[in-house]
Amino acid sequence: MNTDNAATEKYKHGLSASEVSESRKMHGENVLTPPARTSLWKLYAEKYRDPIIQILLVAATISLILAFVEHDFVETIGIFMAIFLATTVGFYFERDAARKFNVLTALTDEQSVKVRRDGRVMEIPRREVVVGDVILIEVGDEVPADAQLMESVDLQIDESSLTGEPITTKHADPSKEQNKSTYPVNIILRSTMVMSGQGLAVVRAVGDETEIGKVARKSSEATDIKTPLNIQLGKLARLVSKVGTGVSILAFVAFLLHDILTNPAVWHSTNYILMAETVLKYFMMAVTLIVMAVPEGLPMAVTLSLALNMRRMLKSNNLVRKLHACETMGAVTVICTDKTGTLTQNRMTVGDMVIVDGDKREMAEAIAANTTAELNGDEGVGNPTEVALLNWARKEGFDYAKLRSERPLVERQPFSTERKYMSTTVADGTRYIKGAPEIVMKYCDMTDAQRAEISQKLAEYQHKAMRTLAFARGCRLQGITAISDPIREDVPAAVSTCGNAGIEVKIVTGDTAATAAEIGRQIGVCDELTPQVAFITGTEWAALSDDEAYDRAKQIRVMSRAKPTDKQRLVELLQRRGHVVAVTGDGTNDAPALNYAHVGLSLGSGTSVAKEASDMTLLDDSFGSIANAVMWGRSLYRNIQRFLFFQLVVNLAALLLVLGGSVVGTEMPLTVTQILWVNLIMDTFAAMALSSLPPSREVMTESPRKQSDFIISKGMARGIIFCGVAFFIVMLIYLIIVGGHGIGGVDIHELTIFFTTFVMLQFWNLFNAKCLRSHHSAFRRLWADKGLGLVLLIILVGQWGIVTFGGKMFRTVPLSTTEWLTIIGATSMVLWFGELWRWGLRLREK
Repeated sequence: MNTDNAATEKYKHGLSASEVSESRKMHGENVLTPPARTSLWKLYAEKYRDPIIQILLVAATISLILAFVEHDFVETIGIFMAIFLATTVGFYFERDAARKFNVLTALTDEQSVKVRRDGRVMEIPRREVVVGDVILIEVGDEVPADAQLMESVDLQIDESSLTGEPITTKHADPSKEQNKSTYPVNIILRSTMVMSGQGLAVVRAVGDETEIGKVARKSSEATDIKTPLNIQLGKLARLVSKVGTGVSILAFVAFLLHDILTNPAVWHSTNYILMAETVLKYFMMAVTLIVMAVPEGLPMAVTLSLALNMRRMLKSNNLVRKLHACETMGAVTVICTDKTGTLTQNRMTVGDMVIVDGDKREMAEAIAANTTAELNGDEGVGNPTEVALLNWARKEGFDYAKLRSERPLVERQPFSTERKYMSTTVADGTRYIKGAPEIVMKYCDMTDAQRAEISQKLAEYQHKAMRTLAFARGCRLQGITAISDPIREDVPAAVSTCGNAGIEVKIVTGDTAATAAEIGRQIGVCDELTPQVAFITGTEWAALSDDEAYDRAKQIRVMSRAKPTDKQRLVELLQRRGHVVAVTGDGTNDAPALNYAHVGLSLGSGTSVAKEASDMTLLDDSFGSIANAVMWGRSLYRNIQRFLFFQLVVNLAALLLVLGGSVVGTEMPLTVTQILWVNLIMDTFAAMALSSLPPSREVMTESPRKQSDFIISKGMARGIIFCGVAFFIVMLIYLIIVGGHGIGGVDIHELTIFFTTFVMLQFWNLFNAKCLRSHHSAFRRLWADKGLGLVLLIILVGQWGIVTFGGKMFRTVPLSTTEWLTIIGATSMVLWFGELWRWGLRLREK
């Protein structure tokens, strides 16, 4: 008996600091060991499994064999180096993006858990839970470790992640087990979800020793989800590849026929080695053209953009949980938002307490018995409304913990959005109720005059945007309270920003109609002139037929006294109307709407169930973070469009040039190694530069894009064709002018100028790509574009190094300072024409 009492006292007091340390040494941290990772060498080797790279390797190997015959390895070494550089740089940036994503997903181990230690309830990160810890769980919590229940009230657990059983009833008393279940009725398991009730349990296993650790469940989310944007880009890549392959075959045939017809010294001889070399040269050219045409930089540009966006969004309090949320936020047209915590500061304080029956002590007793929150010094642990009530009791001089221990719990009905109240029955048979005043008052014996007086008082509070609660003891109304929760300072401006961006904000809350309308007025969702049809209660909404609700959905601005099913129905009907909907939610019952929305936004203070169902978590719970997420999403999409514009201009110009070169002479205007360098600029460096551009607030003045819109708009397509053809014409004219000079039509010095001019045209066009869909100068905030500046420097220094020291490997000769300055000055016209065009657009705007 004494042993039982000691054990009971132990779990009520929890572990001491020294016991925690000892337990951690013995059992380790509460972290699952991730599955064995593929070695970096294997991941790098996979880059060489790309069909295009393999074709290039075959061609390079043949070139190597011929090099042994001729004892000339320069060009062969150059080709192998170019292949190595292309695969290595791509591998590095893909690994970097994946590493950043892993850092973000690892944050789930920092999820807060309520534990009792040294007699006090506190919150600690999940990874710090140890064997022997006393954990407190309630609706919406994710169980942090395998544990044995010591107390339970109406506890139901979702064990589907382990057993497939969606709902399992759990009891602290093993004798209450009715049906034989997979796991004992008094054992709760890591990663299962609390769907109703509450409990207190002692941890028996952590980390890999938990059931979920033993079954070697995959411990991380898949990061290769196909997003709508990826699907669009996949289609575009296949289209460009087909065109590029077709042009490459044409170029191979044209150059080979041209050589056969104009070079009889080779083709009418018996020098088969020379013939093989010639065929190989044009085959390499054709393969390299395919390499250039295939936009393999697209996936990397998207991955880089997502990784950079995710890291930056984390700094602005948006934790991206699912990749598609980054891009989809940019297309959002409607945001359905909660009130508490998102629009308000979630710093609840009791503004007024009206005691109808009894005194302050009896009210404090009712609050202590009928709450589950705790106070840890000045910090509250648990529901913010309950924390405010406990603070009121403490301020009035009452020890809630002592009052709670004097009234042992017998039965409890946890609060739910359907019931809108919570009730607790204690040992002496008293039943305490707290909840929505209109619900609680139904259980109370009151005269009409009393009801009218209380209702008037409640209306006064609600018109001040104060949250109201009523308390009952048995069938007597104990009192009412008004709890204030100030509007977040940044919310009105954020709502205005969303309005300017063509996004409609709708408030969907469980608060009263008067409170919800007042909050709407304060943040700018509605005003005195807003028609009555824009306001609706959950009851009125549920009573509408599907056709009536479909028509009404677009007019609603504020929905009060809403249940989760009301929110889900609104989301579904808005989606049927063609809207892209984002939804905020913090409770377990919000999970269906969060899951159904295009983007589900859970709150950092919300339940684990809500976070699991969401795509993004607002770490600071603020609506201002939602507006920032929209800006990031739109900027991400625009940066990818900029990359596409730049890449496709280079594609088009290069393909046309190689075809045009066959008209001028037998020398290829760009060699294999030169094209691989251009490809490196076009794919890797451009992806680095354009995906790292910071977000622009001007995207918030545009209307949302349609999800069905093709990523290449008509204006972009015109720009790509115009720039690509213009570059081709300029370069072809140069080839024609110098075509009469040198052996074979064009000498190496002239081809070096040609190569450098082509690269510098792309160099300056990067500035124009940066300004795509913007009328601002390319020099605006250039200091902030550090990634772009670095890439421009790499291109310039890299081109100078190749021209100066490339020699036979790159078919170049050094250029004089005058020639360099002339090329840079002449090609800069690309930038100045762009600046002139944007200046004209700015004048038209004025």
